[in-house]
Amino acid sequence: MPDAVVIGAGPNGLVAANLLVDAGWTVEVLEAQEEPGGAVRSDRGVHPDYVSDVFSAFYPLAAASPVLARLDLAAEGLRWSHAPRVLAHPLLDGRCAVLERRVQDTSAGLAEFATADADAWESMYRTWGRIGPDLVNALFTPFPPVRAGLRLAARLRAAGGLRLARKLALPVRRLGEEEFAGEGGRLLLTGNALHADLTPEAAGSGGFGWLMSMLGQSHGFPVPVGGAGALTEALVSRLRRHGGVLRCAERVTSVLVRGGTAVGVRTADGETVDARRAVLADTSAPSLYRDLVGEEHLPPRLVRDLERFHWDFATFKVDWALSGPAPWTARGAVGAGTVHVADGVDGLTRFAAQLATGHVPDEPFALVGQMTTADARRSPAGTESAWAYTHLPQHITADAGPDGITGRWDDGEQEVMADRIEAQVERYAPGFRTLIRARRILAPTTLQALNENLHNGAINNGTTALHQQAIFRPTPGTGRPETPVKGLYLASAAAHPGGGVHGAPGANAARAALRRHGLHALLHRAQHV
Repeated sequence: MPDAVVIGAGPNGLVAANLLVDAGWTVEVLEAQEEPGGAVRSDRGVHPDYVSDVFSAFYPLAAASPVLARLDLAAEGLRWSHAPRVLAHPLLDGRCAVLERRVQDTSAGLAEFATADADAWESMYRTWGRIGPDLVNALFTPFPPVRAGLRLAARLRAAGGLRLARKLALPVRRLGEEEFAGEGGRLLLTGNALHADLTPEAAGSGGFGWLMSMLGQSHGFPVPVGGAGALTEALVSRLRRHGGVLRCAERVTSVLVRGGTAVGVRTADGETVDARRAVLADTSAPSLYRDLVGEEHLPPRLVRDLERFHWDFATFKVDWALSGPAPWTARGAVGAGTVHVADGVDGLTRFAAQLATGHVPDEPFALVGQMTTADARRSPAGTESAWAYTHLPQHITADAGPDGITGRWDDGEQEVMADRIEAQVERYAPGFRTLIRARRILAPTTLQALNENLHNGAINNGTTALHQQAIFRPTPGTGRPETPVKGLYLASAAAHPGGGVHGAPGANAARAALRRHGLHALLHRAQHV
């Protein structure tokens, strides 16, 4: 009988399992899919000569994560690679906002939009230098972040206090207007905010856009050498080297609860796997509570709150094997690992308004990844392994375009939507479509079939909006990995601090389990020897 059973071998589940084995626990990880990784996987499914990341691809949060840093995954062979440029947002007139590797280069590019914006960007980055590390530590610890929060509060006071807090609470459109005279800086902030399901007019979107922009400036948007799966391979290798057990193609169908305590799980094959100390679930919150635990074991208030659980936007993704690099008209996009394709900030607002009204956007914001640009091992020399995704409504009411897309996602609708994304890229890179050797379409339903946590393609396991963060995540009054069932912990991005590949929800769950058994201090000391 293992000390702990971990449901799900996504990055958070694997981080949790690694921390538990570090503390001397015996651990079994049960994964429903044929392979581990959750939304961190790569393959050669588009073309045999091209490595494609199936889900996530760039990892600024992983690069900044103190959780992953302590695991020393370099010892397992993990290596990181960077594109020459971090991110670009081209415009149809040939101008381009570029997030460069060096802050001086980013500032010089923004000065071409407005001279004063060079100083504005450097001032913003100096603020990040003062508070960034403490902010990251506070974000990646259980809520409330007492020690990290006190350090952050002191830094905030020194960096401007309430005025800085106000800036981070602003909608990103307003923040951009206040900070930058030209369009370049506004584009960088707003495009980065839309990596999540935050609209340009949403409160707090300024803070998220600033966070992602500053992480890009300080850490870049690195990729694992050889494919996203290399990150998963490192986590699995470390787990097994320390005695942990991983079993794939083992679907958990229920958490066994006796006397209000989780005592194990049952699999689809009818096997019972007992857990001596804890069960940790790297699953969505609705799936854990409704499907695996059952409402009879939950407080009525939590059951009611689950009816209001807010998923983030659906996602539609296209992977390409290109015979050559994308022919961007704006030279600034050449050499960028990530490219944002949208008609300026107004285009992003228009896109977000269509999503808010349930419409499939007619000119979708495309977030493009140029993976061979970031890691030359991804495809043959002179070619490009690329992808793009866009957001869609969770519930489609109409199509703002001419094709009548309904969201049933049959083959015809998938092809039409993929063509629409390609048409957007083609506007900024004429001749792009002639370079496509092969493509793979991942509709929202396909993404969910490949990873059940991605409900209809929701990649953040619940909205990033303020009403479902911190103490409100995943439901009001929670904010921590503990659940109403003793010994059961929520270890997925559905828990604080939410989406992104950084391992914090898994680490928080593992530490909560250890704390219950008086072992948290031991693990903390071992990690800092």
